[in-house]
Amino acid sequence: MASVVDPLLVGAGALASIAVSSPRRRGVVGRLARDPVAMLSALVLLAIVLGALFAPWLVPDDPYKTSMIRRLLKVGSDGHWLGTDELGRDMVARLVHGGRLSLVMGVAPVLLAFCVGSVIGVAAGYAGGWVNAIVMRTLDVFYAFPSVLLAVAIAGALGPGMNNSLIALTLVFVPQVVRVAESATTQVRRLDYVDAARMSGASAASIIRVHVLPNVFGPVFVYTTGLVSVCMILGSGLSFLGLGVKPPEPEWGLMLNTLRSAIYVNPVVAALPGAMIFIVSIAFNLLSDATRSAMEVRR
Repeated sequence: MASVVDPLLVGAGALASIAVSSPRRRGVVGRLARDPVAMLSALVLLAIVLGALFAPWLVPDDPYKTSMIRRLLKVGSDGHWLGTDELGRDMVARLVHGGRLSLVMGVAPVLLAFCVGSVIGVAAGYAGGWVNAIVMRTLDVFYAFPSVLLAVAIAGALGPGMNNSLIALTLVFVPQVVRVAESATTQVRRLDYVDAARMSGASAASIIRVHVLPNVFGPVFVYTTGLVSVCMILGSGLSFLGLGVKPPEPEWGLMLNTLRSAIYVNPVVAALPGAMIFIVSIAFNLLSDATRSAMEVRR
């Protein structure tokens, strides 16, 4: 869970997708549409996202309503087809509503890291020299710690709470995105057409906007999509440790923590939040891998 693929290797491999034209983008979409694994993963994620968005209309049960007389009902019980938790709350309602916070914990930090890391990485890669050295050596400090340990340390220093967890996870992933963006930008700025634009008198801002960003976006985006599953697992881990979402909010990692005492009484119900985390993480990974394969240039 703590290990992440080396960003430099991913960035170098993804640079094969540089200079993606409009027809090429349509080709990428077409290859994804013909990939059954990618389509299945996309459908699973779409179903979970739509379920989370429309949870109040899809699931009438209140995810916060407790009942001591219906604690830990088994899967298939009358009126509660996925059972109930340790406080008698309906598991279907908890799982569907919990997708909201779990998806936010998985997507929001990665999206913020993508925006912040891309800006820093492109600026450092295009500037080069001592600017690049200072930025990259500073960020190398983050690589002295495993992702899990760094997330726990930052969240512990900031204090428990969802907002602090989002900040901690964003800080964990920003250096990784920066390295990919910097590596891609360094290679792009050495290409002939960038030199020609620079010699023609184009400003740095114009060169970055017109020539660098369109070519760097592909590798960075593909790499960042692969971080969503890791981020979701880390976010659930923080909630499990009491550093993320606070009770009684439905969140899959927090639900795993509160149900751990029921593992010997009703193991199926206790494992349901973990199954949701597993399914969503696998779907994001498979979709990311399919996107990377679809963007590869075959010569």
